[in-house]
Amino acid sequence: MKVRQKTWSKETGWQNEATDVATIKADLVFAFGNRFVLEDSKRFEEIQKLYDGADIICCSTSGEIIGQRVQDDSITLTAIAFEKTSLFIEQLNAADFSSSSNLGTVLSKRLLRGSNNGKDKLRHVMVFSDGGLINGSELVEGLNSALDHKVSVTGGLAGDGARFEKTLVGWNEAPSSGNVIGIGFYSEDLKIGYGSVGGWDAFGPKRKVTRSEGNVLYEIDGVSALELYKKYLGDKAKELPASALLFPLNLQLAEGEKPLVRTILSVNEEDQSMTFAGNLPEGSSVQLMKADFEKIIDAAHDAAENSSALLGGSKPELAILISCVGRKLILDQLVEDEVESTAQVVGEEIPQIGFYSYGEIAPFSDEVSCQLHNQTMTVTLFSEQ
Repeated sequence: MKVRQKTWSKETGWQNEATDVATIKADLVFAFGNRFVLEDSKRFEEIQKLYDGADIICCSTSGEIIGQRVQDDSITLTAIAFEKTSLFIEQLNAADFSSSSNLGTVLSKRLLRGSNNGKDKLRHVMVFSDGGLINGSELVEGLNSALDHKVSVTGGLAGDGARFEKTLVGWNEAPSSGNVIGIGFYSEDLKIGYGSVGGWDAFGPKRKVTRSEGNVLYEIDGVSALELYKKYLGDKAKELPASALLFPLNLQLAEGEKPLVRTILSVNEEDQSMTFAGNLPEGSSVQLMKADFEKIIDAAHDAAENSSALLGGSKPELAILISCVGRKLILDQLVEDEVESTAQVVGEEIPQIGFYSYGEIAPFSDEVSCQLHNQTMTVTLFSEQ
């Protein structure tokens, strides 16, 4: 596997990220960038010219990760040439499906049919999804319904800063709204590691979801969920929905199940509802969460360790990091500490790419079926060695 990286900014244009700038015949290119920058079709045309013939995946972000840096208002470009791995890519749009679950099922079935008429083994799937028009919980439910338990899935929901207005995803075209991309990696030799850890602290009483519809929450313990949030936010309530990222919800679907974290996407003052990145079923238990800087940074380190452990001693050649916009807002000037902590585990010489998202997709470290996470650092490692 060979990797080359570039960045684009208004001030500098395209710049190489390393002294080794020998060109490669790339198979796959990730372009993670600010939504307004990606909306300019000139940027996509430039990427096409840089890597003619490669599959180009574009995804809008709430901040771009490259190496041990976190950037805004830029594009981070990572080109990959595989030696032993073939690809099959599919793009679907939410407008063509009755539900996000149905979309996920169709996507996974097509990826299973995959590359080279099914002769190559599907090893891993990466998913990049619109972050506003897709219900992340239903999407992963659909993905899991068709994939067997030997195929891992990681990825994330596109971001739009803290604006929550519009997100963009695209494959071999200028990105647009509503798209979901699935990348199938087919190989007997490819090794994948994954880990997803949050590090947030639950506080206050456990409460019951008493009124919800899918990912739209109305009432907790019979009272308005939006009013409850406003109580905890105080003066920051006027900054909703972004300020609600300070207090995600710890969600437990049933007694004994592993908890998930849910973060807010939008609020509706008219009907007093809150829309989250994933479902909050009626009857489930929720608990407010708050941040501890050290624990959040340590969680990124733990996610990298969990991912490395699954490689079975193989050296990683690429690390893809997807972290939640809420972590970026909380950590603020310390945000690069979490990407530095992952580099300490996987190796500072290993290329890191990624973005801040509206939701992260990965299994728990001891499972294969994927879950929708919020407020986590999710690390995916690749190795063909």
